[in-house]
Amino acid sequence: MIKIEQTGNPIRRHHSQRETLIGLGLNRIGRVAHLPDTREVRGMIRKVRHLVRVEQTPTRRAFINEDDLKTFEGWLRYQAVDAASLTPDQLKMWRGIFDEARASSSATPKVGTIKLSKPIPKGEHRYAVAFRDGSDLWMTLWVKRTPKGEFFVMLPSGNPEWDHHNSYHLDGRKHMKGRGRKTDFPKKGQPLTGAFRGTEHLGAFAGHSPKSLGAVCDPKAFSGVMEVPPGLLGPADGAVIVDLVEPSVDPLPWPNVVQQEVFSDVVPWVVIRIAS
Repeated sequence: MIKIEQTGNPIRRHHSQRETLIGLGLNRIGRVAHLPDTREVRGMIRKVRHLVRVEQTPTRRAFINEDDLKTFEGWLRYQAVDAASLTPDQLKMWRGIFDEARASSSATPKVGTIKLSKPIPKGEHRYAVAFRDGSDLWMTLWVKRTPKGEFFVMLPSGNPEWDHHNSYHLDGRKHMKGRGRKTDFPKKGQPLTGAFRGTEHLGAFAGHSPKSLGAVCDPKAFSGVMEVPPGLLGPADGAVIVDLVEPSVDPLPWPNVVQQEVFSDVVPWVVIRIAS
């Protein structure tokens, strides 16, 4: 991993330099991002090397991406299994499990582009978290504020019966729902019918494979899109943390935050953070 801190301002420079800073999760002096030390990331850094400071950070386990899970070797690494330590019979057993998992994944319907009304209805706000892969933008989750003022964190799925989401209702009730089951948050939040104070947590979400799900993000369907650089979120790495905050109030501390986006077009503000 490498630590990148923005030290300069791209004002009066070519617009591509600002776009590169955004791609690195920066675009503000003093902002810091922790990214994998890959050829792609190093190439982006070279384009704005006069605007950033770079430090090497201690080596972590190699990042596991979605494509790794399509290979037997990568899938074993995801399962934390050392292939060299397996007997032939054990290797055969794991191969069978892998083949079943691949068959199940191939049979699961792809999400495609979620059908959302455009333009966005009056009083509704939507914020997406997405990965860019070339010209493609893959959505891993999205947040909706309804015209009534309730909030939902939605997780795309090819199976409509799963319907994974967290919700925060006007009376302060919070739920986690999925696969026909509903679980209440341990503590009720403040009502959303009066002045919002402090901060409220809407959940932390790990295990990200939007490309495999085929969840296409259409920026025109959202009030804002948070683009996450490559190498931060994956099937076994990273988390997306969603909070509501009173204007200018910081969300509750969270370890290893490497990227943050504040959507302030409605109160309470929506804060989305990426943790490594």
